Amino acid sequence: MGYNWGMEIREGVPIAELTTMRIGGEARYVVEIRSEEEAKEAWEFAKEKGLPIWVMGGGANTIGRDEGYSGVIFLNKIRGLEIRGEEVVGGGGEIWDEVVLAACSRGLSGIEALAKIPGTLGAAPVQNIGAYGQEVKNVLEKVRVLDLSTGGFREFSMEELQFSYRKSILNSGETRGRYFVTRVWLKLNHERMKPPFYTSLQRYVEEHQVSDFSPMSIYNMVSEIRGEKLPDPKEIASAGSFFKNIYVSGEEALRLKKLGVLMWEEGDGYKINSGWLIENAGLKGKVFHGFLVSEKAALILINESGESFSDLMKAKEEISGAVEKKYGLKLEMEPVII
Repeated sequence: MGYNWGMEIREGVPIAELTTMRIGGEARYVVEIRSEEEAKEAWEFAKEKGLPIWVMGGGANTIGRDEGYSGVIFLNKIRGLEIRGEEVVGGGGEIWDEVVLAACSRGLSGIEALAKIPGTLGAAPVQNIGAYGQEVKNVLEKVRVLDLSTGGFREFSMEELQFSYRKSILNSGETRGRYFVTRVWLKLNHERMKPPFYTSLQRYVEEHQVSDFSPMSIYNMVSEIRGEKLPDPKEIASAGSFFKNIYVSGEEALRLKKLGVLMWEEGDGYKINSGWLIENAGLKGKVFHGFLVSEKAALILINESGESFSDLMKAKEEISGAVEKKYGLKLEMEPVII
């Protein structure tokens, strides 16, 4: 006899409706999870059915295949946000930008430059989101997760998550996709960011003669910059930054400098903006198989008329191929594929 599941379970849901790039076939089951109890119940449902699980937040960093997904998609809708002094604690389904705004409005620093990044609080540590010199790893205390291999809950400290550029144990290696983040703890501070900032933010500061670098001021500046460059996924189909930036060192950096490649020192090496590479390969504003390289920010691919995952992969390969031909660098896509 089947279990009388208390949560809402939907069948045959188009992944295109769940992701901001708006492509992908049907998911066999989709469950919206609003508490840890529902997370455990959804896990039991998938286990009884013998089906795999895919975890999703806001769908901004996920691409669906044409054939869909034959398992169960867990949509993280766990809400609840508390700010106690410099500590911010929230459910994995909290909207990331709302968390950032709440912190900035209290004068808390550490995530103000991450304004307007789409997605959820639970997704932020998965790929260690970052912008303008700030990264989640620098403020994360711990996360609480449901282990999808055992059905039990556990906590990971910042060190245990093994953060690197756009990576953690939550999205890479043998543990990729194994954990569903139910709760996140951030430790912020009352310090202020100081100039010089990354290029576009520094340019804004100079053009507008800004001298207020409070968290709220940084939040507002970054919001305006991102608003001018990045499409609103509610209105325009896009997955945000489609290609990861590239890190090089040693002889490779010297070779690229001779080619005039713009780069910044970061850690022991150099960071190269992939958008700069795409733009200087002459691809900005061009359409590939229905996908437009944004004229405002070349890192962004906009789905103008692309109808399939196949179209998107063809566009990716042609764009990446043009950059590799000119600079000898291979672009890696940022969104994950179901």
